[in-house]
Amino acid sequence: MQNILLFVDRVSSWVGQAFSWLIVALTFLISWEVFARYALNTPNPWAFDLMIMMYGAAFMMAGAYTLAKNGHVRGDVLYIFFPPRLQAGLDLILYFVFFIPGVLALVWAGTTYAAESLAIREHSTLTANGPPLYPFKMVIPLAGVLLLLQGFVEIVRCVVCLRRGAWPAREADVEEVDVDKLKATVNAPGERTP
Repeated sequence: MQNILLFVDRVSSWVGQAFSWLIVALTFLISWEVFARYALNTPNPWAFDLMIMMYGAAFMMAGAYTLAKNGHVRGDVLYIFFPPRLQAGLDLILYFVFFIPGVLALVWAGTTYAAESLAIREHSTLTANGPPLYPFKMVIPLAGVLLLLQGFVEIVRCVVCLRRGAWPAREADVEEVDVDKLKATVNAPGERTP
C-alpha cells in the first residue's frame, strides 16, 4: 500500500516540477517583452495573454504537488499541537466535507468549460489575433483529476494514521535551511566559533 501512495506522490511531484519550468519561461518572456517594448519599440500584443496562461497553468498544476508535500495552508497554530490521530480525524472530515466536493466540482465544470472552448476553437479576445485558449482551459480538468488522485492518497494516509497513531512516510523533499544546523555543519570539530 505504501508503495502505491509514494508512487502517486512521485507522479504529483514530477508534474509539479515539470510545470514549474513555466516560471523560468515566463521570466524570459516578460524580460523579452519589456526589452522589445521599451528598447525596440515593438511590443507583442499576444505576450500578455500568453503570460496569463503560463502563470495560470503553473499555478493549477502545482496543486497536487503541494498537497503531496503537505504544503497547503491550514490553521497550524493549533493543529501542530494536536496528537496525530486527532490531526488525521480532522483532516479526514475536511477531505470529505470540503475537498472532494470542491475538486469534483472543479473537474466537472472544468471539463465542460474546456469542451466548450475546444468546440469553438476559442481564442483570447484581450488582443486582436489572441492566442488559442482551449489548450489552457484543458489544464483545469487535468489539474483537478491530479488533485483528486492525490486527495485520495491523503485520505488513505489519514486512515492509516487513525489506525497506527502515526503518519505514514512521505516522499522526501527539499527543506528550508536551518541556520543553526548550517553553522554546525560548516564549523569543523575543534574550530572556534565567533
